Amino acid sequence: MTSQDGFLLSYIKYGENDAVLHCFTEEEGFQTYFLKGIYSKTNKKKAFLLPLNKLNFSVNSGKSNGIQTVSKLEIVEANDVYTDIKANTVIFFIADLLNQILRNENKNPNLFHIIDEFIFELGRQNYRCHLILLVKILKIQGVAPLLAEGNYLDPETGTFSNIGAHHLFDNENSLLWKLILSSPDPYKIKIPQVMRKSFLDSLLVYYHYHITDFKTPNSLEVIQQIFE
Repeated sequence: MTSQDGFLLSYIKYGENDAVLHCFTEEEGFQTYFLKGIYSKTNKKKAFLLPLNKLNFSVNSGKSNGIQTVSKLEIVEANDVYTDIKANTVIFFIADLLNQILRNENKNPNLFHIIDEFIFELGRQNYRCHLILLVKILKIQGVAPLLAEGNYLDPETGTFSNIGAHHLFDNENSLLWKLILSSPDPYKIKIPQVMRKSFLDSLLVYYHYHITDFKTPNSLEVIQQIFE
């Protein structure tokens, strides 16, 4: 049996009482686990099944249905982000996105750390922190834009130039990309409310170009509505 911490990215009910969990763990990267009895009437731990909840998994060495089975589930850090409707919306969006892009990710301490950091910022009611996180992920994955003198970011090439290449990458959005990429503490950068929608749209365009098989998360519409 092994024990490790991980963030819950998504889960699917299996049969009457069981569930299949998709997680990003500190020691093994992306993992799929089988969890027995979580939906039984006497099991109070189903309340743990919240996106990006940080959990400790005790995992059996044997497999059930072809995947590892969780024998014990405990919460690592309780926080209040799930009671804040804006924070909750951000959590669901980021969990949706991470569940997609981390599917083939092995152990990656840097990625694990920035998810921790993001949840901390969200707990401080930093409702722009998901935008910063998405840029940080690009840097860790080695596909972030290369800083240069130009005023316009070309999302396809990941370079700055003096000629605009895409309507979402105007002077304002391109400058914001530069500020975040070059800042030692980008979470302190103020992103005006009026820019957040177009900047998020520009991030998703960039992801489409540079993250293989990327698809816009289904939860995008909800997060765009709540921050209008």
